[in-house]
Amino acid sequence: MALEFKYRLASRLISIIASTWKFSITGVKTPKPAIIAFWHGSMLPVWKYFANDKPNAVVSQSKDGAILTHLLQSWGYNVLRGSSSKNSKEVLTDMQNSAKNGYLLITPDGPRGPIYGFKPGAIIAAHRAEVPLQLCGVNIDRKHCFEKSWDKFLLPLPFTRINLCLSEPIIIPKEATREEISEQILKSENVLNQLSGVD
Repeated sequence: MALEFKYRLASRLISIIASTWKFSITGVKTPKPAIIAFWHGSMLPVWKYFANDKPNAVVSQSKDGAILTHLLQSWGYNVLRGSSSKNSKEVLTDMQNSAKNGYLLITPDGPRGPIYGFKPGAIIAAHRAEVPLQLCGVNIDRKHCFEKSWDKFLLPLPFTRINLCLSEPIIIPKEATREEISEQILKSENVLNQLSGVD
């Protein structure tokens, strides 16, 4: 009961702050169905921006994931719990099914890093579901960085301006080979770093 209260309180505080953020968009949001990928450390603005689309989200089964799940559900998300390290096969199947029916949002370097390392889940799910993948970089004017967290987590401050940089939709051909998929993973990592201003 105490944990539930803490999750509810944390969700409420973040929601209040998020309601003050001012967004601008570079690029064009691809129509759904599609998979949207963005780095773990700058995830909050992307979750907030897509909240009105009744999207799906992939969230880890960690304690931090439980807090995030509570927040996203309060924002109208359908949350899939799992990761590359836990029940990966089951969550990949759920990702494919969800991606066919709307937006699926995922942090490809989560839940434990390495930071800015693009794991294959988003690419494989887009390939199998035959939907576009769109990368989303996040640039925040004023924020607090939690330097000791593995992902250098960023909390945008109230009333700050946030620019979301959207890539062109990435289509992974149905007939793509394993080597071509591996190349696309590396390319997506580089593009997302560029969109995010990561050196």
